Amino acid sequence: MSDRTRVLTTLDLGELAALSASVHEPRELYTAVDGLVQKVIGHRLFTIMRVHEAAMEVERIHSSNNVAYPMGGRKQKSGTPWSRVVLDKGEVFVARTPDEVRAAFDDHALIFSLGVGSIMNVPIAYRGRRLGIINIAHEAGWFRDQDAAAGRLIAALLVPALLVD
Repeated sequence: MSDRTRVLTTLDLGELAALSASVHEPRELYTAVDGLVQKVIGHRLFTIMRVHEAAMEVERIHSSNNVAYPMGGRKQKSGTPWSRVVLDKGEVFVARTPDEVRAAFDDHALIFSLGVGSIMNVPIAYRGRRLGIINIAHEAGWFRDQDAAAGRLIAALLVPALLVD
């Protein structure tokens, strides 16, 4: 595992907040979030999903790999152990090993083909509603406890974009 020393700073959050407050296209904010997550957490794959509550589906609105995981892809996400953690409780879900990834995700073969062995899913939430999810995927054993805290802070800055779009 690589030694990562870059920490999330108030300057990072301030830059995202300024971008969010400015006139921008949603993809600009999503790309900035992708870049920041790469710097402070690291990823081999990064996606942002919008939650469609009525249908209990999630829709991909940003992807760092549009070939494997294109934008617009939708998945049914209800009644699973994963959905109970992320969508029902609004908690961060971490699958740290390939076995945990396999147990949580039906598309594990594609995930593994990208060199991914661990995944962290961070809900984007407001007032008890799950608006979306940021999905951060990397090699097995990658995620640290502080990565979930950084992910939550970054995810909070996506709330306005998902409320408006």
